[in-house]
Amino acid sequence: KSGIRRPSNFELLGHAFVPTYKKGDKGKYQLVVKKNSWESLKRKLKQITKKTKPYSFEERLKKLAEVWRGWVNNYRLASIHVKLKAIDEWLRNRLRYCIWHDWKKPERKRKNLIQLGIDQDHAYAWSRTRKGGWAVAQSPILITTITLSRLRRKGYESMLSYSLKTQPIIR
Repeated sequence: KSGIRRPSNFELLGHAFVPTYKKGDKGKYQLVVKKNSWESLKRKLKQITKKTKPYSFEERLKKLAEVWRGWVNNYRLASIHVKLKAIDEWLRNRLRYCIWHDWKKPERKRKNLIQLGIDQDHAYAWSRTRKGGWAVAQSPILITTITLSRLRRKGYESMLSYSLKTQPIIR
């Protein structure tokens, strides 16, 4: 931990520094999260959102929140907003994938799609798609039915919105 080195070579507790690229800001650095820490977060989230884990949706959201809240609180001083947005999108697709897998049978998928507001013909066709679960999670089939607002009603909170709420103001 002790030593004299350039900020671009300095890493500590999952944090690192990179130069800022603003006009007139030569010699200034910003705090970022190391690549290993991002990979570790994604690995933990993926473990919780495995389709074969026998969690209810609410239990899954609770376990996810425990992991990412601690992570976001730890790294809230760093510049993480752009990458958090990408991980949020990926996590929502993982949740849609879990929901699709929980429906299991084509008839149950059809009934649930109708309940979510899809017309009978599309629901029938989409419930019998030959696409894999991950492809369906990223397709209009689930993106238009299991929307962000529906996920929020079930208890989902975005990592980015939480980060923006808890970010300290540095003067």
